[in-house]
Amino acid sequence: MGRKTKKRKRDHLEICLHEDTQAKSISTGFEDVFLTHKSLPEVNFEEISLSTKFLEHRFNAPILIDAMTGGFELARKINAALAEAAERLGIGVVTGSQRVALEDKSTVESFRILREKAPTAFVAANIGCQQLRTDNRLEVASRCIEMIDADALTIHLNPLQEVFQLEGDTNFEGCLRDLEEVAQNSPKPVIIKETGGGISGKIAYSLSNSEVQAINVSGVGGTSWAAIEYHRSLGVNRKMLAEAGKTFWDWGIPTAACVYEAARYVDIPIIASGGIRTGLDVAKSLALGANMSAAAFPFLAPALKGSDAVFEQLEKVIYELRAAMFLTGSRDISELKLAEYVVTGRLHQWLKTTGFEP
Repeated sequence: MGRKTKKRKRDHLEICLHEDTQAKSISTGFEDVFLTHKSLPEVNFEEISLSTKFLEHRFNAPILIDAMTGGFELARKINAALAEAAERLGIGVVTGSQRVALEDKSTVESFRILREKAPTAFVAANIGCQQLRTDNRLEVASRCIEMIDADALTIHLNPLQEVFQLEGDTNFEGCLRDLEEVAQNSPKPVIIKETGGGISGKIAYSLSNSEVQAINVSGVGGTSWAAIEYHRSLGVNRKMLAEAGKTFWDWGIPTAACVYEAARYVDIPIIASGGIRTGLDVAKSLALGANMSAAAFPFLAPALKGSDAVFEQLEKVIYELRAAMFLTGSRDISELKLAEYVVTGRLHQWLKTTGFEP
């Protein structure tokens, strides 16, 4: 099983690097959000603070490098580069799914490198909800945390991927109950994250009642797992499954809509992810109600070049965030969350249709 999982993770990485996997006819919705410009910002750009607190951990900026990979040598190098950049900047990093390390101990180092390279940064473990559908789910969760000395445990939901994956596990019955048991007994805070399909306000509410400590909405608009599995199926001549995946390429809830809804349904921290590409996206997500932002794809190609390239990409995102704060007259993150904005177009119609009037 470990060998098959390792190959699948390699396939996913190669496809993300070399094939088109981004949303096509749908977007995050952030292009419909306009932060109100202040021609008299009344703030000193150099004194703007991006510092924030999340799950009792202090961040220099409200940014997480989101889950990517692990389980083989190239993944180890990528994780090392990501972790080094996170440590230098004082932000956080989430490991890729640790399933392969639970199946094959020889792959553990590709995950453990995160903590080795980021001894003081926020590091989150990661396992799929499907891997917790077992009687020893609490042991599985603890092993993931202990493996990398994690500050939190991320549990990912990926029904869109599973239904189009060659080896997909499509039995999600009882997942909420299992998540609740883990959240209630985990030695570290539990974060629930989607993987590009999005979490609606109502689902966020159900999750918050299960005692999870944070929700990563991961909406549509960025990398599509249906697209990734389309390419995998096409590569082994599984045409029916490939074409079905192609049909659902743009399936999901736009990230901006997820953030807006979730922030009005729950009181726990919301992480905005799914198509986050710039510091302006980050700023808009925080104004809509997110507490943190996360992204993976923008840092994947730079990670192949090393930590300096990742650092430079993150430095740009952070500068853009600071610029957005300056132009909205926001001295710190708490003021940015109160910044005025206008919602137009498709996002406005979406929110109005689902019962929200921005």
